[in-house]
Amino acid sequence: MPHKTQIFQVSTLYGAATLAAALDAGRFGPRAGVRRILLVSNNAAVPETALRLDEMHGYRRIAARFDSVVSWNETIRPYHPSSWGPRANDTVIWQKAFRLAWGIGERDAVDLAVESIQVSPGRALAAIFSEAAVHVYADGLMSYGPTRDRLPLTMAVRIRRLLHLDLIPGLKPMLLSEYGVESEVVPDEAFRRVLDEIAEDSAGDPRLAPVLREKPTAVLLGQYLAAINILSDEEEQDLHIRMLTAAARAGHRSVVFKPHPTAPASYSSALSKAAADAGVRLTVLDAPLLAETLYRHAAPELVVGCFSTALVTACAYYDVPVGRVGTALVMERLTPYANSNRVPLAVVDHLVPDLERGETPAVLGAAPASLSPLVRAVGFCMQPERYPQLREPTVAWLERHLASTPGHYFPELRLAELGLPGSSPQVRAKVKVRYARRAVRKVVRRK
Repeated sequence: MPHKTQIFQVSTLYGAATLAAALDAGRFGPRAGVRRILLVSNNAAVPETALRLDEMHGYRRIAARFDSVVSWNETIRPYHPSSWGPRANDTVIWQKAFRLAWGIGERDAVDLAVESIQVSPGRALAAIFSEAAVHVYADGLMSYGPTRDRLPLTMAVRIRRLLHLDLIPGLKPMLLSEYGVESEVVPDEAFRRVLDEIAEDSAGDPRLAPVLREKPTAVLLGQYLAAINILSDEEEQDLHIRMLTAAARAGHRSVVFKPHPTAPASYSSALSKAAADAGVRLTVLDAPLLAETLYRHAAPELVVGCFSTALVTACAYYDVPVGRVGTALVMERLTPYANSNRVPLAVVDHLVPDLERGETPAVLGAAPASLSPLVRAVGFCMQPERYPQLREPTVAWLERHLASTPGHYFPELRLAELGLPGSSPQVRAKVKVRYARRAVRKVVRRK
């Protein structure tokens, strides 16, 4: 008799925690009669030098929920997980190879749970197991934004649901909605239990002890925007110093900086000098810990960041007030306009108090009435072809609110390109000239 195998693809501990919470809450059905495989992918540019998932605290407890653990990197070596995908004619051969390597019977039904269907390895897995039902899970703010790439219809119709954390109650994800995919919330209580489990596993880490001794009242969340060519190294370093300055201005004299795992050491050294100049005790936590683990152990009074999902989880799961720094600059630098980071930035920019403008840190609650229309308008401007039904609401929203909305949300050039309200005749004329030149170049190339 055929059995069912569920394959859960993960690349981050946060994503693995989301899946663990969904499993604990019964979102993947009963345990009996089902084999569960955890498929681990390291998507770093140079995986051999990056922190592995199994080196992080809490990983082993999460992995214990599965019958076996498989390395995607080892399976497809020497190819890179983010760039490899099967040729269309080879998917049947690859499926047979993977079934044999992973001990999946030829007649066993397969379900897939992937963190992104738009890129590999999720897209590669969906192509190889072409008859499998697909469940997409989203572990951050990107779920509220539009789908980045168009999916083949044969793949889209197999997506059963989008599982996501309810980070901003009342805001519904846009991701995959154009394909009729319904979103399903991973219960808060289940996710918090998994976070507590991870925190307990990290309690004995000696790198955490110096942080707890200093009793920091504020946490600075480092980002690594230079790696994705949004900011320069110097600008990102300055962004972290601005976070420190904002925390100091808010009265905090003991601060912990949690750098991005791939950030260079120079970021921390520059920040240490700025802290000394400001009279602030700075502790750098360079350990394989989730930011949420730090919240649990240090119980800070403030979390400062740019647009990290960890800003929102500080409020959602630990009731810690938050403040933002630098979101406008990053939004202005994002290219192209359809960059998937745009909606997370817009959400944080709209909801989280700006510390550099003297606004008071706050614990975020349910989404205000103003948030969803704004996100839908930004989403339409990012991907107008995929959400044509949002054009009229976007036009109406712009006519009412554009004058009072900061310019980094809707650049005039983008509005002109889409024929939306808010662009000058001069900018519209430039866009027409640009399109005319493109048309001429296409004609020349055809000849």
